[in-house]
Amino acid sequence: MIDNFSLGLTHALLLLAAWRLVFRADLDREDKPAPADPEAQGGWGQR
Repeated sequence: MIDNFSLGLTHALLLLAAWRLVFRADLDREDKPAPADPEAQGGWGQR
């Protein structure tokens, strides 16, 4: 049988993580300019 405490604890920690992510100030800003060329950024699609 799954322990109710472990279920409650994991769900509470997930809720806390989501709460902290939602109320981050830096996620609400859109003052960064968009890159002119997405290929110039590199990353996974870089050849």
